[in-house]
Amino acid sequence: MPRFSVIVPVYQAQAWLHACLESVLAQSFTDLELIVVDDCSPDGCGAIVEEFAGRDPRVTSVRLPRHSGPGPARTAGMERAIGDYLVFLNGDDTLTAGALYALSDRAKETGEPDVLLYDHVCAHWSGGTARDPHARHLTEEGTVPFRLADRPGLLELRPAVWNKACRRDFVTRAGLTLPSGLYEGVAWTYPVLMAAGSLATLDRVCVHHRLRRHGAALDATTRRHFDVFEQYDRVFAFLDAHPELSAAWRPALSRQLVGHVTEVFARPGRLPRDARAAFLRTARARCRRHRAPGVRPPAGARVRHALVRFGAHRTYRCLLAATRLRGRAGRVARRVRRGVKGALLQLHYRVQSRLPVREKDAVFAAYGGRGHGCHPGALETAMRELVPGIRTAWIAHPRHHHTIPTGTRRLRPGTAAYWSALARSKYLVNNADFDRGLVKRPGQVFVQTQHGTPLKHMGLDLRERPAAARDTDFDALLRDADQWDYVVSANRHSTLVWERVFPAGYTTLEYGSPRNDRFQRATSAEVTRLRASLGIPHGAVAVLYAPTHRDHLRGQRHALDLERMLHALGPRFVLLTRAHHRYDAPMTTGEPTGRLIDVSDHPSVESLCLASDALVTDYSSLMFDYAGLDRPVVLHVDDWEAYEAARGTYFDVREFPPGAVARSQDELTDIFVTGHWAGSRSAQLRRAFRERFCAYDDGGAAERVVRHVVLGETGGLPAVVPQAERYPAPAVGPRPDRVPYQGLQRSPQR
Repeated sequence: MPRFSVIVPVYQAQAWLHACLESVLAQSFTDLELIVVDDCSPDGCGAIVEEFAGRDPRVTSVRLPRHSGPGPARTAGMERAIGDYLVFLNGDDTLTAGALYALSDRAKETGEPDVLLYDHVCAHWSGGTARDPHARHLTEEGTVPFRLADRPGLLELRPAVWNKACRRDFVTRAGLTLPSGLYEGVAWTYPVLMAAGSLATLDRVCVHHRLRRHGAALDATTRRHFDVFEQYDRVFAFLDAHPELSAAWRPALSRQLVGHVTEVFARPGRLPRDARAAFLRTARARCRRHRAPGVRPPAGARVRHALVRFGAHRTYRCLLAATRLRGRAGRVARRVRRGVKGALLQLHYRVQSRLPVREKDAVFAAYGGRGHGCHPGALETAMRELVPGIRTAWIAHPRHHHTIPTGTRRLRPGTAAYWSALARSKYLVNNADFDRGLVKRPGQVFVQTQHGTPLKHMGLDLRERPAAARDTDFDALLRDADQWDYVVSANRHSTLVWERVFPAGYTTLEYGSPRNDRFQRATSAEVTRLRASLGIPHGAVAVLYAPTHRDHLRGQRHALDLERMLHALGPRFVLLTRAHHRYDAPMTTGEPTGRLIDVSDHPSVESLCLASDALVTDYSSLMFDYAGLDRPVVLHVDDWEAYEAARGTYFDVREFPPGAVARSQDELTDIFVTGHWAGSRSAQLRRAFRERFCAYDDGGAAERVVRHVVLGETGGLPAVVPQAERYPAPAVGPRPDRVPYQGLQRSPQR
């Protein structure tokens, strides 16, 4: 008897069916059966199902004699299921990696509940994704298992068939089946939740629910949307057959009925124009039939609910038109206000630019308005320590202001104070670019720190990489570089790259990596405190997993089944997962656990490096920083060819790595299981990598930069040669893909 029976009804889904079935069969949890029900699909779904059934004995193919809809198709699959739990999936949806493992573990933890609810994301055809806005009800906190009366907010979750796993024996005892119709999830979800003797939740995305551009039944303009009334009739008939449930749940379900009907009516394009009045008349009749005394609509929707309950079609349409007109007028007004505000700010900037430069003012920023950190953060701290009377300011969006030290002024992008600081501060420090409206004045000093040693192609080298360059304005890029006075370089490799891909008249400060100074100064007490703050258990091996972004992909790439990896490594290991800042979203979903902790929102990657025992990455520049810690680095390069083709790299990191190299998840797991990640060969590779890229990382890089730029001290420092004196700026034209390593010219001195 398998643990899960995954039931997939298919109808006109041939374009997505392969991905759907592969997502089930590729699960690391293999104790399953896959029942695929061909609902007499007129396309090639039947042949695809037979192909999968022929190559995997876990697949059962069922073909219905006539098209009946997803409800009867799922019921036909249930009749053949023998698994402990029933899991439903649409033919164009997919299970996320590790979903069944997570479901099985959670079911065991919660005492094998009758129903286990889990999260999903809606994957829009254009590439965007969105989680259920009511996913907060899936929290795993509190007593488990529980009854619906303990967590009535679960009724607000989407009434779908595919966001819950149900025990097969419970479904059989309760006599629950799926009806036909467009909204069959309504007549399944609410009876299942009310009848269940035990419920549990899993705060994890297990399903990617596809939103098609064309062909989705719920988005079709048709009178079939009247089916929503029939499905709620079935729900209230279930209540009538179970009087013990009626008193408790009729008011809540009456409110759900009005809300759902209102949503269907208000959604543009669902109802034919000539059916709208009839739809509201039907809604009025059903609301009166199923209304429970004392039901109050949710705040903010009372007028809309009242209009639906009374069937006021014309009034509703007039109010809707007025609301839309007000929305358009508001958008026009906001555009006008933004234009006027922008013009006034530019005038303010011009006025401020005519005032004297403030010799003791310095303004800093990193990553386009993120928090205090990276090289600018290290330089800001060093400047306050070394330069008497200096006044520093940091530009960041308000949500990052908590990361800024108390002695540093906080500036919000786009404000008058922001433009005043750009106009009058003597020192401008950034690891990216300031606003394109900035015009550096005589007397101002612009320090460009970049944000890591470059492995991937940068600057002008992206001209031949359209997937990575996208809409980059290379003329504007060069105009920005012309404003730089200094560029901070961590090593000789970085110097050669920066001066070639950003050809301008700046001076390169090959002084090391300022953000890595902290690595050389941290104490064991600080590391212990950081590990405790992250929830890393005492004695655990903490592995930081931090992949870089993919220019050629629209969204975040999930290359590893993290739950499967943790399961293979055993209880001693903890994974800290950090998504690239471009995604502005966590790598893992749901509540953090003791062994899988998402640290994407942590303000300091340097703290994460100090708290971890090893790094797993792919092509991220973080490998160069982490090597300075002299801790193990493991590379996972399963898509090297695609990455090299899309972005380009300056050397083959597989041939000169900072540690062990894995080309698949199984290889990565073996590297840790066998101990190779911390073995002598890995240490030897790391030593050679450090000699090439980390020779200046001695804890004094930020001090050297500040003493040179602000205090004018150059004695006893590594040689500084302006680029224009070393060789002329290269002409625009093809560049070699890789820069040969030429060795460090001088050892760093303090």
